[in-house]
Formats: sequence, structure tokens, C-alpha cells
Amino acid sequence: MHIETRGQGPAIALIHGWAMHGGLFAPLVDRLADRYTLHLVDLPGHGHAREDARPLDPKALAPELVQRVPDAVWLGWSLGGQFALRAVLDYPDRVRGLIMIASSPRFVAGEGTDGDSWPHGVSPQLFRDFGDALARDFRGTLDGFLALEALGSTSAQEDLRCLKSHCFERGEPAQRALQEGLVLLDRLDVRAELPHLRVPSLWISGRRDRLVPAGAMPAAAALAPDARSVVIGSAGHAPFLGATAQVADEIDGFMQSLHTASQVSA
Repeated sequence: MHIETRGQGPAIALIHGWAMHGGLFAPLVDRLADRYTLHLVDLPGHGHAREDARPLDPKALAPELVQRVPDAVWLGWSLGGQFALRAVLDYPDRVRGLIMIASSPRFVAGEGTDGDSWPHGVSPQLFRDFGDALARDFRGTLDGFLALEALGSTSAQEDLRCLKSHCFERGEPAQRALQEGLVLLDRLDVRAELPHLRVPSLWISGRRDRLVPAGAMPAAAALAPDARSVVIGSAGHAPFLGATAQVADEIDGFMQSLHTASQVSA
């Protein structure tokens, strides 16, 4: 993995989404680096870590993440939320808090009466179709996914321009890592673990998101203790691009609340 550090102050570790890299968080870095130390993670197969051939496995990578970035709040966007959530669940004494941005504990919808029901997801076939398409048209499939990420936002054209201009600036992600990421998005389900979260959490979503339906984040927050959900009405799947100021303000407020709570407990 590659970790780039910017800014000064209390630590926040930021983990990118599928096919992306830490550079996509530049708008948040510009607004937060004067108050916080921001650790921008490139997962194996992505960005500056595209030659890292280790499996894209949250359980296996969480120990290294918390070792390299101790005593931080973990922020995960989309797929990156699965890595942030794993770090928090497995190492609660080494993590200060959790921020999930457009990231669900289960990305695909489930129908059933045995606890499997989850209406707040996309069709199970979506990620499998993307996997099949990658083998046929790698760059075209990535372009289609970027369009889906921007779709719905009131600033969709600007969001898409930003995603396209930065997506490949650190080189193309490894196809192997992308296939593994799609399998994670298709299969992972950590809803049953959310009641065991031992740190405060903030769940930020876009009401216009086409990949994580608007009801997913509030439903997830309702499963976790000491959790708060914020739905941004104008945003899609990348709210830190189309609603940067609001997302930065929410992160700042969350960080301030953690500081206040630590002072009270002391």
C-alpha cells in the first residue's frame, strides 16, 4: 500500500473507492489540511500501489492499516468503507472514529424473511456485469463506472469531469485488483457486526446516489451505537466532489465532537 500524508493536527485516514486512489480526495484535503493530518491511502493495485499484488482483502490489510496510521479516525468512500469499517471493528482500541461516505455495509439488495432482506442495495447482477465487461473493454468499462458514480448529482457534469481527469493520473489500476473489488462489493455483508461498533461513526450519503440507494446509510447508522446519518440532497455517489463544503463541515463537526467527548471523559 501507499500512504501520502498532508496537513497537521488530529489524524484522519482516507480510503478511496473502486478503481480510484487517494488523490481523488484533493477537494477535502484543500479544506481540511490546515486543521487535520490527512493520510491518503492507495490500496493494493491502485494508484501509487498499483504494483502491489496482495489480495484486496479488508481482513488481511486492516492490521497494516492501523499499524501505519495509529490513533486516527478512519474515513472510507464506497469500497474503501469496507476497509475502514474492518479496521474499526477489529481494532477499536487503536481507532478514534469512523466516517463512511457513500459506503454501505451491504451493497447488493437482498430479498427474504430470514434476516437477509436488504432493500437498500443495487441488483446483484450489477457488479457481475461490470466484471464481465472489464475483460472485454477495460477502459470503456471504467468510463461507464465513472459516469454511474456522477449520475444523479446536481453537479454531475463537473463531478464526472473531475473523476475522469484524476482517475488515471497515477496510472491505470490493476485489472486483477478491480475484479477482486467487484467480488467484495457483490459479496460482503457486515450488517450483523454494526451493533458491535465501539467508536462513534458518521454516515454521509447523497440522496441522488445511483450506486448506494439513499436509504442504505440511514439504515446502517440505525444499526450502530453512537452513529449519525447525514443525507445530502444534491449529491450523488461522490458527495465530497459535488458538495465539498458541506462534507468538509460535517467531517470537521464530527472531529470536534470527538475532541469534546475525550475532554469530558478525561
